[in-house]
Amino acid sequence: MERCMRCGSPREGLELTCKNCGGPFKVEVDFSYSNRLRDNFPYIKDWVSLGEFNTPLIWRGDVAFKLDFLNPTGSYKDRGAVTLISYLKEMGISEISEDSSGNAGSSMAAYGAAAGMKVNIFVPERAAGAKVKQILSYGASLVRVSGSRDDVSRAAMSDRAYYASHVLQPQFRDGIRSLAYEIFNQAGKVDYVFLPVSAGTLLLGVYEGFQHLLSQGKLDTPPKIVAVQTRQVSPLCAKKEGREYLPPSKVESVADALVSTNPLLLSFMEKAADLCAIVDEDEIVKARDSLSRMGLYVEYSSATVYAAYSKGSYHGKSVLVLTGHGLKNS
Repeated sequence: MERCMRCGSPREGLELTCKNCGGPFKVEVDFSYSNRLRDNFPYIKDWVSLGEFNTPLIWRGDVAFKLDFLNPTGSYKDRGAVTLISYLKEMGISEISEDSSGNAGSSMAAYGAAAGMKVNIFVPERAAGAKVKQILSYGASLVRVSGSRDDVSRAAMSDRAYYASHVLQPQFRDGIRSLAYEIFNQAGKVDYVFLPVSAGTLLLGVYEGFQHLLSQGKLDTPPKIVAVQTRQVSPLCAKKEGREYLPPSKVESVADALVSTNPLLLSFMEKAADLCAIVDEDEIVKARDSLSRMGLYVEYSSATVYAAYSKGSYHGKSVLVLTGHGLKNS
């Protein structure tokens, strides 16, 4: 069952937003927890798998690194893409559109290809780099759109294909619950989980996973979720701190996967984040270099979590989720 996150109305079919209030939907997690990870997604009968999930967790003292950049397409987004694409295939969808020039576009293109779907990825006119090349390599159609990032989203939404938005489709966010289960199974009780935060899919998915474990009596208290944002793109941190956020006219951060200056899910993200941490450009670069010296080659956006951990004071055990591979910045 999927319900509106705002008014609680049930989703009737494959509509993108609630017909009553226009709110986004979420999957109701009202079933028993299973140690078999995929059983926690009972609405998926046939997974379009590329070998996702069960990424390594390695400890360095009291801090553990969750190597989610080792998912098939090089990012955590595969958790959401496999769940959404598997669901849409079962619903008979054969062609999709999506707006992303980054990890979500790469992941949706890969899993769409595995499902035999026609995939149309809408990107900003000047989008370039390794992620765009990756999208094209999977056989997706790349549609360049001039104008703002909102113009790109509107173009994807108005396409003839079904709009498989990684932000609004509830199954995408729901698939990321799997990450919370893995952290619980691999690390046991931890005090903090650090996540890079942009549009909120990672934050909301992990939050729902820990809430499910809490409701099932697997946890007495969930770990505190630390939402990490860059100085340029910090609308969530600003909202939690009760101050005005003035986004730059153009985001020029090295953390190019963290670009949502006005996330659609912001009001829900505020509840999910226990703490916020803002990191600066020099701190991100230093953190990425430090991780590389440990043998962990991640994109700058992933390195934000280590930058936040390094500059703060966190007592107890912490898990830092490394979300994207360093080759993404090549």
